[in-house]
Amino acid sequence: QVQPVESGGGLVQAGGSQRLSCAASGQAFTNYAVGWFRQAPGKERDFVATIDWSGRKTYYADSVKGRFTISRDNAKNTVYLQMNSLKPEDTAVYYCAARFPGDSPSPMNSWYDYWGQGTQVTVSS
Repeated sequence: QVQPVESGGGLVQAGGSQRLSCAASGQAFTNYAVGWFRQAPGKERDFVATIDWSGRKTYYADSVKGRFTISRDNAKNTVYLQMNSLKPEDTAVYYCAARFPGDSPSPMNSWYDYWGQGTQVTVSS
């Protein structure tokens, strides 16, 4: 089974940019829809963005639309989340997750089957 592994988190100033990566170990990501979610302290895990296996279909939460871009490079077995114009309210642990092969992308975190350990993103004001 596939195991997502996130990287790229850290501290960034408001208005800045950061790119998160989600690499697959165990199996290739090729046939998996992949999503990014985030969880701030004391809050629920929220949907951020998701992408289908081909990279042609992407969906975003309203709170990040126009600022974040999800993409994938199946040759590198990696999904990316490019985050621009970051705000302090974007501070959270960001998780990458994959659905069963062939399933469609979804904003529902309960529909995802494989989760990474998360990477902290902190945006300072």
